[in-house]
Amino acid sequence: MAHKILIAGAGGIGQATGLILAEKSDFDCELYIGDRFESAGQAAKKFVEEGAGVAEVNTFVIPESGMNEEFESILNKCDIILDCLPGSQAPRLAQLAHDHDLHYANLTEYVNETNQVTEIAKNSNKGFILQTGLAPGFINVLAMKLFNEFTSKYHVEKVDKIKMKVGALSDHVLSPYFYAFTWSPIGVATEYVKDAIAVRDYKTVSIKSLDDVQPLVIDGQTYEETFTSGGAADLPEALAGRVRDLDYQTLRHPGHYKWARNIISHTPPTEDVINHLEKTMLSEIPSVEDDRVIIYASVIGKDSMGTLRALEGSYNISPSMVGTKKLRAIQTTTAAPLCEAANMLLTQNLQGPIFQSMIDPIKFMNGPFVKSIYH
Repeated sequence: MAHKILIAGAGGIGQATGLILAEKSDFDCELYIGDRFESAGQAAKKFVEEGAGVAEVNTFVIPESGMNEEFESILNKCDIILDCLPGSQAPRLAQLAHDHDLHYANLTEYVNETNQVTEIAKNSNKGFILQTGLAPGFINVLAMKLFNEFTSKYHVEKVDKIKMKVGALSDHVLSPYFYAFTWSPIGVATEYVKDAIAVRDYKTVSIKSLDDVQPLVIDGQTYEETFTSGGAADLPEALAGRVRDLDYQTLRHPGHYKWARNIISHTPPTEDVINHLEKTMLSEIPSVEDDRVIIYASVIGKDSMGTLRALEGSYNISPSMVGTKKLRAIQTTTAAPLCEAANMLLTQNLQGPIFQSMIDPIKFMNGPFVKSIYH
């Protein structure tokens, strides 16, 4: 029997999610793609049907608030919601999943909204996998894989450092902003403004985003890294007492963070900082199709004999073909973990809130959807 999957949001990630699911011949599913704009849903339908060669993708309109008859009918027939809407909508979609006895998975790095979804999911007999995109998401599973390998291989319970770094970047940038959009502008603005969660000396702390910008070189290319919100997912809490220092940082081309901090510092007192930054970025920074996603995680600590050791994992992912469509690297690296989460929820007996630290990293990273992209 085909799995009935509701994809909420028909933007770039929603389209990629639909295509990756539909293109997998041994994964039998019916897709229902919803968006508040009918035209966006129709564009996603055309994109998926052309790309995967499937007979039909169902589309519908998600009202900005409340419910309509069509949305209610689709909720009643589906098995799962894959939430590709802005993070502010996560509690609403999670509540609908709970009320209609559906599984649920989302992508958002928003901390407050994730806490709300966690409360909604606690009393559900369906599984709710939270923050299962790229960062948060895959980067945290990779870090957990390295942590498990390190503690097992070197016979220790604690480590000194866990570092997680991700950059969604274009190959070419212009002054003065040194950036090009490859994903959600509101997501970028939010992660730049809200505080990051980290671990210092075994204690969970808040760090101001975009603080302490540092240069680094990867494969001969110079980047800058700094703290941004949301990317650490639940690892600070899950590994409490077992890691001395842990943090997540975002990679950008040199000069971008200086530009962004200048925009933030000159926010008019009457304006919201996130809205001001998003509006400024949208007016000055172009969006591009060709991109690259750089992923790096490391675990550092001493083995049982006192020798300092490190385990590392990295990926450098370019745009790729899925079916007959070329997808941006940020699309595939975000959508593939979401599809893998759907596969888990629909084939395993999972209940309640499921965080990145709770996912079996070996099974997840070798799952059919993740493995097809992350190699």
